[in-house]
Amino acid sequence: MQIRAVVSEFLGTLLLVFFAVGSAVLGAEYIGTLGIALAFGFTLLALAYTLGPISGCHVNPAVTLGMLCARRIDVRTAVTYWVAQFLGGIVGAALLFLLAKQVPGLKTSGAFGSNGYDDRSAVGINLGGAFLAEVVLTFLLVFVVLGVTHRVAVTGFDGLPIGIALAVIHLVGIPLTGTSVNPARSLGPALFAGGAALSQLWLFIVAPLVGGVIAALVHRVTHPAGEERVIADQASAA
Repeated sequence: MQIRAVVSEFLGTLLLVFFAVGSAVLGAEYIGTLGIALAFGFTLLALAYTLGPISGCHVNPAVTLGMLCARRIDVRTAVTYWVAQFLGGIVGAALLFLLAKQVPGLKTSGAFGSNGYDDRSAVGINLGGAFLAEVVLTFLLVFVVLGVTHRVAVTGFDGLPIGIALAVIHLVGIPLTGTSVNPARSLGPALFAGGAALSQLWLFIVAPLVGGVIAALVHRVTHPAGEERVIADQASAA
């Protein structure tokens, strides 16, 4: 495994947290839910084209787990990516926290772009509903990633549907849980939000991973490995 792939996963996750979560922490009252959703989608889209050829631009432990279950990567690569992603999420949140501290009157405790349910959900969704929502939302993201990438790397127009999917996921998920679908994205902000954000963090680590596994299993049914090879051969011939 090349060190630049690991660095790419660290940097990509850092940038996703800083800019996308930053849109919620610093600009929610100005850009609203739609703006935050687009910030997540556009950030991932830009990263997919920038880092995709290097590491595949997973920047998400659930995506990496889906790739592992789909046999696109080996266990060693997956574990290394997970470490890089979680560290990237923490550093990205730390930088965002330092920036937020420079804004007079901006509250950084309690919410800080973290995820939640019950009284920490805009619509008051309960634990079971939050778990189901995160599983289904993550399923869509990982299923799209697996469906448009027949190799580990993101190439061509593969990044476009991935970015669009993440934006749509946030449009649905922000009122429910704040939208995680990414354990690394959830861990960093929760560490700085503290309190209930940390006590509820387990759900936003477990549920996305479950969604990623289910997506990989379904993908093996809808996109058999033999069929993917035929499609790739046809594309090469064209």
